[in-house]
Amino acid sequence: MPVNKVTSPVKASTQSFVEIEDVRDDVILLKDFSAAVAIEVGAVNFWLLSSEEQSSMIYAYSSLLNSLSFPTQILILSKKMDISSYLDYLDGKISHTPVDLIKRRLESYKEFIKNVVKKNTVLEKRFFFVVPFSTLEMGVAGANTKSLNKEYVISRAKTSLYPKRDHLVRLLSKIGLRATILQKQELIELFFNLYNASPTGRRLAPIESYTDVVLTTG
Repeated sequence: MPVNKVTSPVKASTQSFVEIEDVRDDVILLKDFSAAVAIEVGAVNFWLLSSEEQSSMIYAYSSLLNSLSFPTQILILSKKMDISSYLDYLDGKISHTPVDLIKRRLESYKEFIKNVVKKNTVLEKRFFFVVPFSTLEMGVAGANTKSLNKEYVISRAKTSLYPKRDHLVRLLSKIGLRATILQKQELIELFFNLYNASPTGRRLAPIESYTDVVLTTG
């Protein structure tokens, strides 16, 4: 006689493990009503700079950090680089090149790239500055998060974060670093790929085209 296996009921959905409550414009709102903005910073090939340029860059960067009057986080995201799109690009160039010599050079270069990736782990790195906001910045009213209204918190977070965000972007541009403020589309794609890791990552359709799904217990 078969024995029915006892299974425990589902006690929590995936959403309960994700700390993000909402993403509004460029503001990330967490479940504890703290918030943050994220700034992606372009990289510099430090080793191609002269020794004088390297020293100047280090000094400028340390001066930037020492000049900040508010807390910030520096995050580095590393993942294995996907070069399939680049190889497809090379294939297109090879097929449309009428000169045999150039075609052979491109094919040789393509094989070189494939061998480099096979023998070495090529990583893609992304760099971020994250500026946080705490409900404690709202004074006594922020101590009891259960009584807070989400729209009010987002409004206060923007008031606090935007001047800091713009100041940091200006400082980064002064030392030659390209800074991009991540908006809703980029933020959701970033978190989606962090929670759903894949070798190549995934681009999402415009966020407005998705329908919210609310899970309820039976």
